[in-house]
Amino acid sequence: MRSHSLPLMMGNHSDLKLDNATLALLNSVNTRITISVIYMIVTVINLVGNGLSMWLLIFHTSPKTPSIIFMINLTLTDMAVGVALPFQIAYQLQGYHWTLGPTMCSVLTLVFYTNMYCSILTMMAIGIVRYLGIILPMRYRDKVGTGKKKSIAIISCFLMWGLVLCVLHPLMTTDLTFYIPELKITTCFDMLKKEMLPSKAAWATFLFSMVFFLFLFPFCVTTFCYVRVILKLAKNSQKTTQKKRAIRLVIVVLLVFTLCFAPNNILLLTHSVLKLFYNRSLYMAYKLSLCLSCLNSCLDPFIYYFACKEFRQKLRKLMNLTSVTSVDSMKMKHKESFYSAHFDSSEREHSKER
Repeated sequence: MRSHSLPLMMGNHSDLKLDNATLALLNSVNTRITISVIYMIVTVINLVGNGLSMWLLIFHTSPKTPSIIFMINLTLTDMAVGVALPFQIAYQLQGYHWTLGPTMCSVLTLVFYTNMYCSILTMMAIGIVRYLGIILPMRYRDKVGTGKKKSIAIISCFLMWGLVLCVLHPLMTTDLTFYIPELKITTCFDMLKKEMLPSKAAWATFLFSMVFFLFLFPFCVTTFCYVRVILKLAKNSQKTTQKKRAIRLVIVVLLVFTLCFAPNNILLLTHSVLKLFYNRSLYMAYKLSLCLSCLNSCLDPFIYYFACKEFRQKLRKLMNLTSVTSVDSMKMKHKESFYSAHFDSSEREHSKER
């Protein structure tokens, strides 16, 4: 989730008593303005960067390899957040007062949650593709045909969405708005009714499932894949621009996980334990960590730049940074055959050279 805090689990409205941390956040004008400004900047960069990325990936990148399919999926989720963020900005500027009704609150909450976790799972899938292409190139090429790779990638995207929606199912069946008489505001997913789930055990299962299955496990898999890729590339004595670019790609991906996803999910887990079992909270810290998680949607285009050779070429040509002639293109394909053949559209050239 990118823009909503982990809610405080409350009872009915009559026995509502806000703790000091919650009151401090809801009454802090400076915090609301700061978060709103960050979201405004993210929205602009998100829509411009991902709009350009989507245009290049769909209409100017061919063939559609598994990596490209995963990138398109990632761009779709990022653009959904860019479209939804203005509603969150308005909510913040109005003092956490939601005026668009329960249905819209549920839809936007689901958008933010789904984006975050689909992004994590998609980046894991891209990491697995890179691992197979660099660490197990012969086995990956010989046992899985091009058409089958595309089919697996498309099915994987649907499975990711299905898994995330299954875990987040409680959010689709509950009124996520909550009226606070003390402040005369209606929050959207900043506080939830205890009866949303039947017991503490159910709450713990729901929250720990998000952290473990949708963050911790994918993070471990992605880290393993990219560390192995770095070690493999480091062993090659040939110092090339393509090798350096591939290593930079790994660094960018791990940086996104470390800066954008890890603080948010670690605080999610910590806050959940404190709130469920000790009636304490890290509400303010968790809310502020969401600003970092939003940055992911702005950094993804940089991942595409390092991951996809054809994306780089088209972007440079569009920005008049370089003109790629057919001869230059052939040279680039030859040079990048080892490092990016299984990353993008040069898979076919790699197969021929092997």
